[in-house]
Amino acid sequence: MSKTVSLKNYPQFDNVYKNGRSFANRILVMYVLKNDLEYNRLGISVSKKVGNSVVRHRITRLVRESYRITGGMFNSGLDIVVVARAGARGRSYFDVRDAMLHLAGLHKILR
Repeated sequence: MSKTVSLKNYPQFDNVYKNGRSFANRILVMYVLKNDLEYNRLGISVSKKVGNSVVRHRITRLVRESYRITGGMFNSGLDIVVVARAGARGRSYFDVRDAMLHLAGLHKILR
């Protein structure tokens, strides 16, 4: 398995926020924008409103792992930013994975 390529800095995130499309559910918000590359880049944002650093980091790991496992189902050439909502606090891996797949289906980016 190759490592997930990440969005690294504010201009990259801001470009997806301003020019991408978004859909949301109770757990996550997903922004998607085509990136003219042959691979996807994933950005994860978890606000302090969601919880303390332990909670935020756990949610980040759940989102990253969900993408790692299901990433082969996504179309290529996309910048994806996943924003965790307060509803993500205390959720299981399966809840986060299902929320990601639900949003990917709304974006029509699943193969």
